[in-house]
Amino acid sequence: MFVPSHYQIQDENWHRRIVDGHPLATLTTNGATVPWASRLPALVAPGMPSSGPLTGTELFGHLNRANPHWKALTDGMPARLMFDGPGGFVTPAVYPDAPSAPTWNFASVHVCGRIQLIRDPEETLEVVRWTAERLEQRFGANWDQTASVGYFRQILPGVGAFRLRIDEVEGLFKFSQEKSADVQESVIRRYEDDDSGTGRPIARLMREAGMGQSAGAETPGQLSQGTARGCPF
Repeated sequence: MFVPSHYQIQDENWHRRIVDGHPLATLTTNGATVPWASRLPALVAPGMPSSGPLTGTELFGHLNRANPHWKALTDGMPARLMFDGPGGFVTPAVYPDAPSAPTWNFASVHVCGRIQLIRDPEETLEVVRWTAERLEQRFGANWDQTASVGYFRQILPGVGAFRLRIDEVEGLFKFSQEKSADVQESVIRRYEDDDSGTGRPIARLMREAGMGQSAGAETPGQLSQGTARGCPF
């Protein structure tokens, strides 16, 4: 992923924020003619650190064994998991001068590592149970899976689980850093005033990153420093 230096955030807990808060990821691996790509849940494995750098951290994921992508996966295969955070369109109407061009603000984190397939049925069941429990805690309504474990076992032959240990991390946080604080404020307020509510998550991230005219916020310069690193595959 191409990451201009001014769209980097040095604090790696921001990377975790996107990975933890938006666990429906896209798994990509090389194919014979075009890359494979599958949407699936991917979460930091239990027992891993809950803060700090993601490099060296292990993720668990699973997908349908009927998916041809599963059949193409092999142990040690290089893979990329792409996590998409909130985003929103930026209309040139928020800019004070012309000419100008529209753009899109967003947050995205890519992690790269090598796939290790999980073949043991009981371990696969634990990945499914743990994933369901973790997602329910974050996004659900306190559903108790106890009565459904038998059903999990019934569908288990169709589930392919894997682990991925992260070797490289790329984070792109496009928050109008190249614009002045007053223009950033106009962008944020446009998001906040969106009647649909879809702009508010990216507005909240921009404010927390110190964009706009937020009193006492961290300055954009502190967040935009960093060394560009790319996944090797």
